[in-house]
Formats: sequence, C-alpha cells, structure tokens
Amino acid sequence: MQRFCFLLLTALLLGLSIRPASAAPLGADTVRLPLPEAEQRFLQNNLSLLAQRYNVSAAQSQILQAKLWDNPTVYLEQNAYNQQTGRVLDVTRTGNSIVQVQQLFAIAGRRKAAANVAQQNALAEQFNFEDLLRTLRYQLRSTFYDLYYKQRSVRVYDLEVASFQRTVNLYQGQYDKGNIALKEVIRLKAFLFQLRNERQALLNDIASEQADLRILMRDTSGAYYMPTADDNRLRALNLAGRTEQQLIDSAQVNRADVKARQATLQQQNQNLRYQRALAAPDLSVGYVYDRAGNYIQNYNALTLGIAVPIFNRNQGNIRTAQSQIEISKAQLSQQQLQVQNDVQEAWRQATQTDALYQTAGRETQDFDRLMKGIDESYAKRNLTIVEYLDFYESYKNNLLQLNALRSIRIRAFEQLNLAVGRPLFN
Repeated sequence: MQRFCFLLLTALLLGLSIRPASAAPLGADTVRLPLPEAEQRFLQNNLSLLAQRYNVSAAQSQILQAKLWDNPTVYLEQNAYNQQTGRVLDVTRTGNSIVQVQQLFAIAGRRKAAANVAQQNALAEQFNFEDLLRTLRYQLRSTFYDLYYKQRSVRVYDLEVASFQRTVNLYQGQYDKGNIALKEVIRLKAFLFQLRNERQALLNDIASEQADLRILMRDTSGAYYMPTADDNRLRALNLAGRTEQQLIDSAQVNRADVKARQATLQQQNQNLRYQRALAAPDLSVGYVYDRAGNYIQNYNALTLGIAVPIFNRNQGNIRTAQSQIEISKAQLSQQQLQVQNDVQEAWRQATQTDALYQTAGRETQDFDRLMKGIDESYAKRNLTIVEYLDFYESYKNNLLQLNALRSIRIRAFEQLNLAVGRPLFN
C-alpha cells in the first residue's frame, strides 16, 4: 500500500503545472520587447546607421563645394625703398604701388560637371545607407525571432527540469526506504542531468543573441529582453498571390545595392564629362593698377590669361574615366545577377520551409494528453523506466523541433524580405 500511494503521488505531481524558472541572468532587468519598439530603437540609436548618415551628409556637402566659384586672387606690390626720397615703404605719390586682381573663370561647363559628379556620389552614398539599413534590419528581426522561439524552448526545459527534479527527490526518498532499486534512481538523475546540460547550452545561445540585440539597439542597460509576438499573425504568413518572377522584378527595382551600382555608373558618366571639360583651359581675367612704375602715372590695365592646350589635354584622365564606365557596367550586371540568385534561393527556402511547416503537427494538445497517460501508466508500473524516459525524450524533442521549425520558417520569410529589398511579410 505504501508503494502504491507513493507512485500515485508521483503521477499527481508530474501532472501539476509547474511555474518555469526565469532564464534571465541574476541582477538583470527583464523587459518585454515588441518588434515595433525594437525597430524604433534600432533606427534611432544604431551606431553603424549613424556613421553612414554622416557619410551621406558629407557627400551632399561636396555638391555645394563643387558649385562654388574659385576665389579671386589679389596681388599687392610696394617698393621697399625710395632712393629719391630716402623713404622706406613709400606709400606717398612719390612711391610706387601696384595692385592686381585676378579671377579664374571655368569654361566648357567644368563647374556644372563637377557638381553632377558630386550629386551622383551623394546619391550612391544614400543608397549605400539604405542597403546597410536593409541588412541590419534583417539581422535585428532574425535575432528577435530567434530569441522569441529559443525562449519558448527554454520554457519546455524549465517544465521538464522542475518536474523531474521533484520526481528524483521522491524516488530518492523511496530508495532510501528500500522500496525501489538504485538503477531506477540513477536513470532518472542521468536524464535530469542531460536536461540541465541541454538547457544551459540553449541559455548560452540566448546570451549571445541578447548581446547582439543590445548592440543593434545600442543598449547599455544590460537588460534581459523577452521578445513578444502575435503567434496568429506569424502562423498566417504565406506566399499566396506571389510568384518568383514577380519578386525578382521587384528586387531589381527596389534593392538599394542595385540602385547604388546604377548611381555609380551615372557618376562615372558624369566624371567622363567632367574630365573632358578639364581638357578645355580656364580663362583668367584680371585688373592691374600701377601708380608710378609704368610709362604713365596711375596706369590701369585689363589682363586676360588662358593656357594653350598643346601638350596636356587631359588625355590620360579621359581614358581612365572611359575605363571606369566599363567597370561600373560590369559591376552593375554582376549585382543584378546576384540579386536574381538571392531571390531565387530565398524563394526556394521559404517555399520548402513553409510547406514543411504546413504539414507538420503544429498543435501540442494531443502530445500533452498522451504524456498524462504516460505518467499514469508509469505510476502503475505498466511502463519500464526506459520506455517512460523514451516517451519523455520524444515529447521534449517534438516541442523543441517545432519551435526550431517555426524559427527557421520566420527566418526564411525575413530572408525573402532581405532579398527583395522591401518588407513583403510583416
């Protein structure tokens, strides 16, 4: 009778709902974090984005610089010593002073061509910023959902560890009283040790991703984040109404890295025009005033100067610019091919993963009911300990693999968002 009461008590304890232990590090604040809040903090605080924004601002400033006129040159000459009057630096009418002012005028549209080059460079930097944003946002969202599903898996371990710890304690007490064999207690303890090791390995992965998430959001608080998500919306994600070719066409239009290559090609075309404009000499216009050193007093004159393009017509730079255009064309074609392959691979992974998810058993109620029956059968000694642990191992693996499949599926949709260059699936 004592043995029967003990086993019945064990079955009841295994059926209780046990509150899982917290996976947050000691001393860390646990913060619930929805995805929109994470993205907002990421956009406002991420250091890589801030640095690239400064690159864009710097490139835009070069447009203004290219449009500026050259500064005039002012030349002043004063005789150091007047032998006739014996004066040093004689600035009177008996001394001589010369003032010359020169202004350089760019001809052949050089200034406009330089501004066009700078404008295309700023546009390329803007697209580089958008491409960086696309990549970092993918990292943020992928890390967010990885954490979400890994923390759900930790709760599976928490329930099993707590349940088995109670079971081991009870069986240890019964072994001490001589009611059960030692090998049964050892097997239960070994399984509990395995669960704890697996849980700790999962916590190590979570700690690494917590650090990644804090870096992406530039968070120095050391908080432990608990991502929150709407499971119904995640389950409703699908590829219906879209085709692979539509997504490829959309990516070729929307991907910022393709736009950056196109802007670079336009920049090289503008640079060719600029180099050809440099082949035309600039015109220097000036004014000279000579008070006493010319053939008449108070001499006034207009000066014109221009370089004669006999030897240097900027031939080398023009040929270099032509070569850079061909390089940019090849790089653009390569990037377009890369985009096509990115979308094709992301589409394949999303299609396969979603199909597997749709056919998988996504509900765990049947397993939960089955495990209650397994507990009762083991308590009645209808199952051996090997069979009992095997059922528990299968139950645990089913929940963990289901969470892993959910995480892989969401990552596949995020990979498709990344490949297309715009958020198709939210």
